Amino acid sequence: MPVQIDQHAVVSPKASLGENVHVGPFAIIEDDVSIGDGTWIGAHAVVHNGARLGRECKIHQAAAVGGPPQDLKYKGEPTVLEVGDRAVVREFVTLNRGTVETGKTVIGNDCLFMAYAHVGHDCVVGENAILANCVALGGHVTLGKWVIIGGLTPVHQFCHVGDHVMIGGGFRVTKDVPPYILAGDAPLMFERLNTIGLRRRGFSAHSIELLEKTYRLLYRSNLNVTQAVARIKEEVEQTPEVQNVLKFIAGSERGIIPGHAH
Repeated sequence: MPVQIDQHAVVSPKASLGENVHVGPFAIIEDDVSIGDGTWIGAHAVVHNGARLGRECKIHQAAAVGGPPQDLKYKGEPTVLEVGDRAVVREFVTLNRGTVETGKTVIGNDCLFMAYAHVGHDCVVGENAILANCVALGGHVTLGKWVIIGGLTPVHQFCHVGDHVMIGGGFRVTKDVPPYILAGDAPLMFERLNTIGLRRRGFSAHSIELLEKTYRLLYRSNLNVTQAVARIKEEVEQTPEVQNVLKFIAGSERGIIPGHAH
């Protein structure tokens, strides 16, 4: 199907629009933009220079996609925002492109950004992430795949959140959050394994059992992180999921969130 552009939209002739793209009234599409087949751009949305949108995305009214970084060091250099297929970007969401430090902000397939969510410059957001209303990611944040973050939660710059993590609403993320867990409380802490989420996504009972053992050693054994890691390597079968936990801990520069005192 041909591109459908409302007569009140402003679309640069230099922008690249795929087949069956819909652009609503008063939307603005700037020059250096690429929009994949079947993507829908709502009224008053702005798709800025450097935006690269995948197929079948839905950009709702007044969202700002690919805007310049909120970084005083940024001097207008050409950088990009890459958004995967089937992203849903709700009202007033802001997705900023990268700075020259990495050159890009990257968002995977099938992500949902609820109203007023913000993704800062140089972030990496894995596939199937859900950011609820008013979640704010600082610059250089990395989210793994299948991450869910509750509303009104800020994530400090340079923090990493592992795969299949669920973080409650209204908390602050200031340290790294290891994969496969639920996190809540203030300061943010390990609560338990994200068992329901893992079952829904097809993890075997054996894999979940090994992850339970891993996190018991890490958070429930009165060991420090170094001691717990050593015990996990000795006592827990090294499945890909357990190795993912160990790799995450080894790569953490901000340190991982604590557990509750026992």
